[in-house]
Amino acid sequence: MNMADISQRKRIWGWMFFDWASQPYNTLLITFVFAPYFTSTVVGDPVHGQAVWGYTVGLAGVVIAILAPILGAISDSTGPRRPWIWAFSLMYVVGSFLLWWAVPGMTDYTWILLVFAIGLIGMEFATIFTNAYLPELAERKDVGALSGNGWALGYVGGLITLVVMLLFLAENGKGVTLLGSAPILGLDAAAREGTRSVGPLTAIWYAVFMIPFFLWVKDPPRKAKISGAVSKGLRDLIRTLGTLPNHKSLFAFLAASMFYRDALNGIYTFGGIYAGGVLGWSQINIGVFGILAIISGALFTWLGGKVDRHFGPKPVILGSIFILIGTMFVIVMVNRHSVLGLAVQPGSSLPDIVFYVCGVLIGAAGGTIQSASRTMLVWQADPARMTEAFGLYGLSGKATAFLAPLAIGFMTDATNSQTLGILPVLVLFILGLGLLAAVSPDGELHKEH
Repeated sequence: MNMADISQRKRIWGWMFFDWASQPYNTLLITFVFAPYFTSTVVGDPVHGQAVWGYTVGLAGVVIAILAPILGAISDSTGPRRPWIWAFSLMYVVGSFLLWWAVPGMTDYTWILLVFAIGLIGMEFATIFTNAYLPELAERKDVGALSGNGWALGYVGGLITLVVMLLFLAENGKGVTLLGSAPILGLDAAAREGTRSVGPLTAIWYAVFMIPFFLWVKDPPRKAKISGAVSKGLRDLIRTLGTLPNHKSLFAFLAASMFYRDALNGIYTFGGIYAGGVLGWSQINIGVFGILAIISGALFTWLGGKVDRHFGPKPVILGSIFILIGTMFVIVMVNRHSVLGLAVQPGSSLPDIVFYVCGVLIGAAGGTIQSASRTMLVWQADPARMTEAFGLYGLSGKATAFLAPLAIGFMTDATNSQTLGILPVLVLFILGLGLLAAVSPDGELHKEH
């Protein structure tokens, strides 16, 4: 089947299915299920677990930052993106599936961190290459709505997998799921096999639901042989980096997104871990928090796409950052003993309620800002070098991606406090907000053309 045989509607749906297929890595592994399980049960010490998890995610971010723009530039020189997506999808599937062997209390969990990092790198690189199709699928005025629809669809996929985990697989301290029954398929609750199945579930979900993408999203004919494309891609990248400061709006956007996306990833990476340690939440509590965040994320990302279409992505990004900053101020002032500085009675549910509300706000603003940022890059970048642009976007998202995880790790170690350890996230949001002032809402490159 060639491109002429595939309708534009199918191409759009195939492209959106990547968001649906890949979201469980973020939802289940990074945020709500595997990360809290790893730190509390595999490592057995939430504070030390939060630190080593931060180091792992940070170092994976360094690899992504170095390679993303290089691979993007090479891809733009060769044309086809699908072979790259196949390779990174394999990393995603293998890296997530092997997490099944993260058994409770294992003495050497280094290799578990390694395979998690492999899957994470595969997921991030696959995202860069699939995002580059976005401007080919819609007119400029419709890119925001399409991005929002895709991101919302991804949230729905993440929600379904999370509900499946909580109802049928993930067991609490009593060995039962949210339904009050043992994990399905005869999985051993004592060995935490229900929770550990999150790795295979994530891998299988991705493998199945990437089928529409590979069936319906095709590449244009190859432009050049890969041997010559490597050197040409690197030359193009060096030229792009050299001229980037001349495009002040694009440069400012990449710098701003570097900080605010790093801060958001810090929330996603450590939100479940933080709730488990500070509020003593069980896996089920964290899962309910995740469900609320995902539902609000799906709804508000879809609505944000509509706002983006009428007013452009910049107002959406600014509003989301303000919401996230306010939410983080609330989070660091909530614990079992007090809420916003006011003491609460022992056993009070108020800290839980406030934290659930924060989850709704994080889901709403977090999904919206990521979708609008994807649109903003399309508005800012050269259409002829779109994969390279998303590679640079990957670089900007990962060039300091080690900052939030490593800063949280160092701060947690230094203060022996999860609450103080999460404070670097606020600083990163404020830095991103300041840099957005220099970003042109319409994009200089498109004005030049």
